[in-house]
Amino acid sequence: MTSEPMNLNGKTAVIYGAGTIGGAIAEAFVAAGADVHLAARTEASLKAKASAIGARYAVVDALDERAVDEHAATFGRIDISVNVISDNDVQGTPLHEMSVDDYLAPVVTNVRSKFLTARAAARHMIRQGGGVILFFGGTSDGQVHRRWQLGGLVTAFDAVEAMRRQLAAELGPHGVRAVTLQTGGIPESIPAEFRDQVEPDIVGQTALGMAATLRDVGRAAVFAASDWGRTITGAQVNVTCGAILS
Repeated sequence: MTSEPMNLNGKTAVIYGAGTIGGAIAEAFVAAGADVHLAARTEASLKAKASAIGARYAVVDALDERAVDEHAATFGRIDISVNVISDNDVQGTPLHEMSVDDYLAPVVTNVRSKFLTARAAARHMIRQGGGVILFFGGTSDGQVHRRWQLGGLVTAFDAVEAMRRQLAAELGPHGVRAVTLQTGGIPESIPAEFRDQVEPDIVGQTALGMAATLRDVGRAAVFAASDWGRTITGAQVNVTCGAILS
């Protein structure tokens, strides 16, 4: 067993999205020694989160190609890129009653923003000879469609997984890894008015009888992004507590 500690010392990490998941990953990255830069659209909450955890920040719309590229160009290097912006999804409406715009909203948001941010990071990482592009979501529980009306959300996650596989294949020869943290749902990230309804379902699907916490997500992200995870690419790191059995 190596005596080298798991850390992100000397790594520059850019995290798009400063909400619950993004904030948890950012906090864990800072604790692991990374130089963390938060990027999001709303400055007030972005500034507050960055100040609270000791990160830097910039106002960036991850759906804006020019904004993403210009922001990325300000860095000498990017070692870790994480995109966890809001999915912009509409749930609770049967598909036959849903508008095409509502169905496509999470698909367009996820595919466009994750492509733009991954592309910007990849250009740095290829020059550097290494880096990690980290996604959050992954392949869902196969029975989730029977329990919830999710609109285009799972379609969006599946599309991003196809992108992640392509990125892993193309970028692997350059030492760049592409990894997804596969979630079965994080109760702390659910709006308060829905949490009592949704949390029992999340926990009930798990093998361990518990759901992953934000702290668990942060720790898994540190592992996946660190040199301890250097053999993992083109794959999902399962943090579902056994809701999904690989």
